[in-house]
Amino acid sequence: MGKSIKLTDPGKAWAKTSPSTRKVDVRSERERLLIVCEGSKTEPNYFKSIQSTLPPQVVEICIQGEGANTQSLVDRAKQHRDSKKDTDYPYDEVWVVFDKDSFDAAMFDNAIHSAEAMRMKVAWSNQAFELWYILHFEARQTDMSRAKYKDCLTNHRGVPYLKNDLHMYSKLTKMGNESEAMRRAKQLQEAHVDIPDHAANPCTKVNELVEKLNTFMTR
Repeated sequence: MGKSIKLTDPGKAWAKTSPSTRKVDVRSERERLLIVCEGSKTEPNYFKSIQSTLPPQVVEICIQGEGANTQSLVDRAKQHRDSKKDTDYPYDEVWVVFDKDSFDAAMFDNAIHSAEAMRMKVAWSNQAFELWYILHFEARQTDMSRAKYKDCLTNHRGVPYLKNDLHMYSKLTKMGNESEAMRRAKQLQEAHVDIPDHAANPCTKVNELVEKLNTFMTR
């Protein structure tokens, strides 16, 4: 009698190659963002605090605090972006974060236009990044000197404002109102829609970057 031949179970054979059981490289499925900040601590600390709340399997964020400003910051952002351009994991979106401060009007406007021309997004503030913090507590229609931002935030929070606070994001969401900050920031943008960016004071577009980051919380 001949030897019996053991047939392979086709169901099991299929299961071994089923897409549902294959190991997937999660890096290829994540969205990759680059955030390049003017400040070396304040802005990076804030965005890193948000980053810590996001699911790593959904988004990968590189945050750079350059200590540079306006056009030089835009140039640095381009260098960072281009360094990953021909790799397997290029950045899907690039954001540049800087303030008007006391910089020349043309320098500020040109930096924004330059970044946008290179398909980068700009989360700018006029005059300072802390305006975004203040909008968590109050609406502002008139400009405020940078020197008074600290006093304003100290009064609202009841404790001294520390510029480079590592936990500012969580403190703002607990003591302030992020939804109201979003609404107030959009109102300021609408109020200044027909004037150059350097003349839009007070105004900020940090809300647009925060809104983008918030989308990853619900995926």
